[in-house]
Amino acid sequence: MRSRRGILAAAAFLLAAVAACTPAQAPAPPEPEPVRPQWREVSLPHPPGEVARVIVRDAVRCGDRWYLSGAVADRRGDTRPAAWSSGDGVSWQVMATDPHTFWGRVQVLYSVACKDGRLAALGAKSGGAHAYPRTSSWRQRPDGVLEDVIAGWELFGGPRAVNVARLVSGPGGYLITGNRAAGAAVWLSPDAREFRIVEGAPELSSDDRGNTWNFDATATDGGWLMVGGLIAPGRIDRDPLAWRSADGERWTRVPAPGSAEYDEFQRVTVAGGSAYAVGLTGPVFGAWRLVGERWEPAGTFGGTRGGGGAAQVRAAVAAGDRVLAAVSDGSRFTLWRSASGDRWRQVEAPVPMPAGADRAVSAVSDGRRVVLLTDDGANGRVWVAEWDPGVD
Repeated sequence: MRSRRGILAAAAFLLAAVAACTPAQAPAPPEPEPVRPQWREVSLPHPPGEVARVIVRDAVRCGDRWYLSGAVADRRGDTRPAAWSSGDGVSWQVMATDPHTFWGRVQVLYSVACKDGRLAALGAKSGGAHAYPRTSSWRQRPDGVLEDVIAGWELFGGPRAVNVARLVSGPGGYLITGNRAAGAAVWLSPDAREFRIVEGAPELSSDDRGNTWNFDATATDGGWLMVGGLIAPGRIDRDPLAWRSADGERWTRVPAPGSAEYDEFQRVTVAGGSAYAVGLTGPVFGAWRLVGERWEPAGTFGGTRGGGGAAQVRAAVAAGDRVLAAVSDGSRFTLWRSASGDRWRQVEAPVPMPAGADRAVSAVSDGRRVVLLTDDGANGRVWVAEWDPGVD
């Protein structure tokens, strides 16, 4: 018995000695502290008429002015389009609207862009026999009034329609991203007076390589950069995909590496002279940087599986040389900003931001100030914070 105890003691001693000589596994680096801006809420004046609720959806900075878009609703829930402008992001003025159509009078302005000091927008309202979104483009007249543009039903709707996503501007005019039965499509206009559709175009539309889908675009020195995804034959998940075009008519693909999981680009912006795409990569959100004609990983953050619905990127904007992103895991919205070394830090929000139907978050920045829009389905609110570009 003593011999057996001695053997066990010796074995324990040897195991302890080996453990002492084995380098300890390095602990995981701690999560960086959240960025905590000093948010302050600013008020939006009400347009004429009954206003029981303000709805905020999108924002843009143009020249020396800021613009917000959305709608207002009365106590019955009936909506009418609304927009606001500001010189400093703090004091806002109601912009006059002049809708000419039935659907224009009830639409929510959900995407805005600006060129040469003039605002343009997309508005939509679900309704009709099939509850399909009735979409219109809007433009700002020389007298400053926003009006809806009368167009044929099949420009944005019709039997080939799928969705109308985002409105962006660049030196060549305006571009709308979206999708049709043939795959990714765009609408083009030099001045927002009238849009024409480009659908079924080579490289842009679906083909034997898979089904294409686009989400967002941005202007670059070479024209347009657009992002989305591709479902290859025999697959049910998307891989990320981007396109370049000098004129919006002819497109070339800029593929990105995918994985066995669901990956796609959902937003794109230019920060610090580089184009960044932000989207989904399996169980997390991801960012990619365009280097030449190749997309390189630029970090991951958050989680895409909140259990409340489909994850999505709601905004990705340049804030100085950093990217500020608003994302939803299906249950709640969170804010994130890029940092050095392709790390990402969470940005503390001014209020809880639940996700879900009729809820939204968006943001815009001029590099020194951030304007944040939050809408919890009951109240649309606007927040402002000074932005420290040196925070890393």
